[in-house]
Amino acid sequence: MSLSNSLGLLGRKVGMMRLFTDDGDAVPVTVVDVSNNRVTQVKTQENDGYVALQVTFGTRKASRVTKPEAGHLAKAGVESGEIVREFQVSAEAASKYAAGASLPVGDLFAVGQKVDVQGTSIGKGFAGTIKRHHFSSQRASHGNSRSHNVPGSISMAQDPGRVFPGKKMSGHLGDVTVTTQNLDVIRIDESRQLLLIKGAIPGSRGGFVTVRPSVKAAPKGAN
Repeated sequence: MSLSNSLGLLGRKVGMMRLFTDDGDAVPVTVVDVSNNRVTQVKTQENDGYVALQVTFGTRKASRVTKPEAGHLAKAGVESGEIVREFQVSAEAASKYAAGASLPVGDLFAVGQKVDVQGTSIGKGFAGTIKRHHFSSQRASHGNSRSHNVPGSISMAQDPGRVFPGKKMSGHLGDVTVTTQNLDVIRIDESRQLLLIKGAIPGSRGGFVTVRPSVKAAPKGAN
């Protein structure tokens, strides 16, 4: 995929609903609010060593903004946002925008397009090996005692006499950056700047997400 197509939008996961097709089929969709995306900085090869568009989304109280960030946003003439992300693009694509420009959803995405959605997965706290790594539990009867949901032996023989790093064990589950790829854009509400994407996307309701054109989608006409 060319870099010119990698510009995306920041948004907030609103929740899930379903749409009905003309044939009566129900399609589960996730509603993403991508309103008021605005460019805070255009990075160039000459000044920054790479080409990118810095984008912000949402609103934040002035008292919650640091002085360096406030000066940076004031220079661009935009309101402070809740999150800031960069999208590396080609120089030709970056030349179409200036600091303070808005990014309407209708200019970047279309119905039927494949997109990748990145967000932070729901945190599930401390979890055991079965829940965390999808291990199989041991037998529940016939000689088994207090070892139904335990991982079993984790040690090696006398050589090497240690547990290798990366061993799948109990620990923190969730609350990591996850990207779901090749999702379909079912509908676009340009008046309210909403994206309706087929299927589930990472994170809980109200969480921030990044929507980009899919990097692995097959080009149109390909078998």
